[in-house]
Amino acid sequence: MTTLTHLLTDDARGARSSVIREILALADTEDVLSLAGGMPDPATFPIDDLVVASSAAIRDGSGAALQYGRTEGMPELRALLAHRFGDRCGRARTTDEVLVTSGSQQALDLLGRAFVSPGDTVAIEDPGYLGAIQAFGQRRPQWLTVPVDRHGLDTADLEASIRRGARPKLVYTVTDFQNPTGAVLHPDRRRHLAALADRWGFVVIEDDPYGQIRFDEPEHAPIARWTDRVVSLGTTSKTIAPGLRIGWAIAPPDIVSAVARLKQAADLHTSSLGQHLVADLLSRPGWMAARGRSLGAFYADRAEILRTALTAALPGATIEPPRGGLFLWADLPGTDTRALLPRAVAAGVAFVPGSAFSPTDDGATTTLRATFATLAPDGLEEAARRLGSVA
Repeated sequence: MTTLTHLLTDDARGARSSVIREILALADTEDVLSLAGGMPDPATFPIDDLVVASSAAIRDGSGAALQYGRTEGMPELRALLAHRFGDRCGRARTTDEVLVTSGSQQALDLLGRAFVSPGDTVAIEDPGYLGAIQAFGQRRPQWLTVPVDRHGLDTADLEASIRRGARPKLVYTVTDFQNPTGAVLHPDRRRHLAALADRWGFVVIEDDPYGQIRFDEPEHAPIARWTDRVVSLGTTSKTIAPGLRIGWAIAPPDIVSAVARLKQAADLHTSSLGQHLVADLLSRPGWMAARGRSLGAFYADRAEILRTALTAALPGATIEPPRGGLFLWADLPGTDTRALLPRAVAAGVAFVPGSAFSPTDDGATTTLRATFATLAPDGLEEAARRLGSVA
């Protein structure tokens, strides 16, 4: 067969594959219980509400839900998102500050293309979200890795790097229930990061896909409360359904306009039908608040089951109690979790080694990420038992 790969660009040939996707493919058999992905449980999808909203949108005589739409997004949805985020920021946000995207992952790709040229410095959490590493990594940046502890991105470490001469153009952080560690960025660090952005002129990208799935953790104000040098990302993938592919970026209007031009070349606009469904649900008084409480209760039970089972199966492991989101983070002192993975898959369980979440991908690690979102309680307990049998 003729090969055409020699015609690909350097970007295409050098694109980093998702380690998680590769693990999921490796574990894609009925015999393997996967703790690797981050997919919400389909049992949580609001099927009845989506059926009602779909029927109303499709039967609307205007046909708008099935027609081409604006690149920036459906005006009614943008207004809803602006109002909701304005409440959290403590100041009004306007529709022209909102860009609706095909999931927040598209927003990351677009922001990488908008802000990052080869060689620019991008500061990112280590360990950090693999999707952001992939999106920004395509632009061939210089990485500035910033450690994460239970209080999130270490802003003191970031400031020290800047004072030693680092000049990040972007600083990326998952503020609530960070992927992969589950950390929550402390309010003092949020204010500190905002002050650093104003002082040194970089842009903060605050990503918040999990913030509404909280257990006992109080809600914290976004970084955008203290600075305009921020792009705030959100998505319905974890709170409604990922198949809708509805995400958004909230930023100053001139940034929204510039990024929208890049989006227009990529896909013209985000799914009109998906936007209509989300707008319908978000416009229902109290719907999203009740939804968040329901998801928090559902996943809190799963989180406790998996943490208890792993604690019993992995003596000596340190497992931070999850405060929300979909993941827990475990440290197995003396165990190379990369080497452990193939043994685990052979035993019928999959997880993600911690090294997958570093832009440097620097070899051995003693950490792993496990999700409690997808498997039922008995599956979580059995997965932990299998992992313990080979660790």
